[in-house]
Amino acid sequence: MELKKITSFTINHLLLEPGIYVSRVDHYGDAAITTFDLRMTAPNREPVMNTAEMHTIEHLGATFLRNHETFGDRIVYFGPMGCRTGFYLLMAGEYSSRDIVPLITQMYEFIRDYEGEIPGAAARDCGNYLDQNLTMARWLADRHLNRTLYGIDDAHLVYPE
Repeated sequence: MELKKITSFTINHLLLEPGIYVSRVDHYGDAAITTFDLRMTAPNREPVMNTAEMHTIEHLGATFLRNHETFGDRIVYFGPMGCRTGFYLLMAGEYSSRDIVPLITQMYEFIRDYEGEIPGAAARDCGNYLDQNLTMARWLADRHLNRTLYGIDDAHLVYPE
């Protein structure tokens, strides 16, 4: 069996910078699912994020997104990339990167400002509940907001060639 390269492996990671990118749009009958690449670090040029802070961002981000007044019922999935440089967000519908800049900015502001118990970070609710780092998750969210999301330009919304 000949294996075709999957879409995410066709992106030039040597040029990729932090940003919000449409990875793909899939159609299932009349339904569309947009997969977003929410890149937080420059692949192969910056240190990857540790699992504890990524886990915390996942818990807080998923909770924020699924409770969002406008988009909550369109969230299919939010979770970490295996390479630990960002997250995937799958949404029901067809969207551009620009369409979700306010949503993603709000999500990272929520994470940056979050205080208290991390939602779902209990043995009954999570398979690795002790692997959390709220302090670093907040720091990374603040860094991403200031370095990438506030004033984001088209170069950080469309994959590089």
